[in-house]
Amino acid sequence: MNIEAKELSKIYGARENRVVALDKASLTISENDFISIMGPSGSGKSTLLHLLSGLDHPTQGSLTYDGRDIYSLSDKALSAFRRQRIGFIFQQFNLLPVLTARENIIMPLLLDKKQPDEAYLKQLTDLLGISGRLTHLPHALSGGQQQRVAIARALIARPDVVFADEPTGNLDSKSGGEVMEMLGSIPKKLGRALVVITHDSRVAQMADRQFTIVDGTLSEVKVWK
Repeated sequence: MNIEAKELSKIYGARENRVVALDKASLTISENDFISIMGPSGSGKSTLLHLLSGLDHPTQGSLTYDGRDIYSLSDKALSAFRRQRIGFIFQQFNLLPVLTARENIIMPLLLDKKQPDEAYLKQLTDLLGISGRLTHLPHALSGGQQQRVAIARALIARPDVVFADEPTGNLDSKSGGEVMEMLGSIPKKLGRALVVITHDSRVAQMADRQFTIVDGTLSEVKVWK
């Protein structure tokens, strides 16, 4: 799996109302990569995530997954592509309150009329420490447990890459640290690339490859480990 973004830009408005949200950002994402992108609010990091995952289209630039330009896909095909090959984790857990933890996790598969691989589901829930909470509704789970359910949901379809947008933003320091430890194990234990968008330097420094984004400009940070 190889994702290559070349000079992605997102520009809103024109002339005196022109706003450059992202300015010619380039990066590659390979299998097992653990990447962090850190920047303050309004820096362009969420815009970059939306472009890398096909949730939005760039003003200019290209994005390929294994050489395939995903922006050329129809809306229906792109939606299926995201569902099958990209996992999403957000600051808000976005769990359906009337479904159990297990039902929330397997929902992406059911949308594609597939049944879960029970062995893989057990591997995921054991790794995330929620195997004993699968029959609980979201309101009966702690914030950390809800986010772990959301992580399992993002991984259940065996995506190539998982994008996490401020995954610890709604958690206290202890729960956030636990969630990040589990997230950080995904590239090596499950062979999935992980890209974390954050404003927290402690979270960013856990990654093997670290980027900063300021005023829409993306830069890779030299990491000494």
